[in-house]
Parts: sequence; structure tokens; C-alpha cells
Amino acid sequence: MEDSAAGGGSGNFNPYGGKTVEEREDMIRKSLRTPTVKFLKENFEKAGCAFGENFIKAIKCDNKIGGGYSRGKGALVCSNYMNLQDDVNQVVIHGLIHAYDDCRAANLDWTDCAHHACSEIRAGHLNGNCHYMRQFLRGFMKLRGHEQECVGRRVMKSMAANPYCSEVASKEAMDAIQRD
Repeated sequence: MEDSAAGGGSGNFNPYGGKTVEEREDMIRKSLRTPTVKFLKENFEKAGCAFGENFIKAIKCDNKIGGGYSRGKGALVCSNYMNLQDDVNQVVIHGLIHAYDDCRAANLDWTDCAHHACSEIRAGHLNGNCHYMRQFLRGFMKLRGHEQECVGRRVMKSMAANPYCSEVASKEAMDAIQRD
């Protein structure tokens, strides 16, 4: 991911149909007012974790992803691949869950596939992205086991970006954690 150059108006045209960094920053500010994000932020700060002014920021991303969390950088929201406020809210929530895990777990090692999978599973279950209705609207109509299947699919997608975890190592780590 790379930071976007500042620009405004039509000079910051996005060929992917997403919003400009400035428009996404407005959406991030709206996210900070939602009950779930407020709750997470409050508990993040109560736990002694630092939440600075630019902890959640919009950037232009090279890869087609919604965003992510990066140790030392905070939660990152890709301006160029999302158009809906709800999508921004989900990325912010997901990133805050990872940030909380990173802050509170003294030995969290993102290069360890089991550690990464554990945080992804927690974020997948807690962020609401795999809620039945959300999945139904995306075309997944399985009645039983939809959440676990959704979380597994999203864990594998997130872990694919980790250069330390092969697909096999990611799957083994995820399966071992879900069994326990």
C-alpha cells in the first residue's frame, strides 16, 4: 500500500470507482461516531493502547483490498476500492480489533501464522462481516455453518497477504485454532 498524494476535486480522479482520499477521510470520521466503533475505541484506550489523531487513515492502495492494520501505522482504509459507508465501517472495526490484539498480546508475532490466524478469526467473528443477512445479500445462502465458512474464507484471504504464511500453513493454523 502506498500513501496517496494530496489532491482535490476532479484532479484526484479514481479510475477504480472508489472515493478520493479526502472523501474516504470524511467517511472515516462518520465511522468514528458509530456505536460499535465508539465502543471499540473506548475499550482500546481503557486498555492503555494509544489512539492518536491519525490512527485510522485513508490511503491509496495498490492491491484491490478494503484496508487493513499495520503495526506502527494503525488502521488503513483504501480510498480507491470502496464506495459504501458500511464497507468503511467494517474495515475500521476489523482494523481496531487487530490493533487491540496487537496492543494487548505482549507476544503477538504477525509473522507467526497461528498468531495471525487467531487475530483474523477473532476479527472475523466480532466485526459482523459474516452476519447471516450480510452474507445473504452477497449471494451466500447457506443456512447452517455460514458464519464459520465465511470467517474461514476471509481468514484465508487476509493471510494470503502475509509473506510469512503459505496457503498450506495458513489453512493448518486456522484449522488448528478453530478446533480448539
